[in-house]
Amino acid sequence: MFKEERDELQFEWSMLGDIAVGRPNLGNAMNVAVYRLLQFTLRDVLIKELGPQEAERIYRLAGDSAGRQFFKNLVTKKDDFNEFVVEIQKLLSDLSIGILRVETANLENMTFTITVAEDLDCSGLPVSGEVVCTYDEGFLAGLFREFSGRDFEVREVDCWCSGDRVCRFEVKPKA
Repeated sequence: MFKEERDELQFEWSMLGDIAVGRPNLGNAMNVAVYRLLQFTLRDVLIKELGPQEAERIYRLAGDSAGRQFFKNLVTKKDDFNEFVVEIQKLLSDLSIGILRVETANLENMTFTITVAEDLDCSGLPVSGEVVCTYDEGFLAGLFREFSGRDFEVREVDCWCSGDRVCRFEVKPKA
């Protein structure tokens, strides 16, 4: 399940296990610092071993896989864009991932500007002049891919770490 070599992604939602059985006292809640500890130490190792560009590519791919699985397993409003957005907003808020807003939406061209406030990945980090939410780029691309059946390019243009107070993403179909 976790140690065999593979050419294709094999993650399935069932691999998350039965949290209620496995953590009857602690449940599914944990501190944001623990999530960031995992994310940033893993990112640090990937950058050291593979370089920053490859680490970013891997993070984006992992986010894409997560977004696709999230859509397949949690989203029920799969046909209407407005219902899809409302459901994603509720899910991300209920799961304490962030507060999603659609700033602009052009359904004809399938281009969007999305913001996420109180983002799990970066809100509260020191300003570094960088956008750092590469995993989120992939996550949003995976959500939009599953919703529309098209591949998307998502790039963060503003971030808490670049001095903004929301993460802002430009979403467009891949050429």
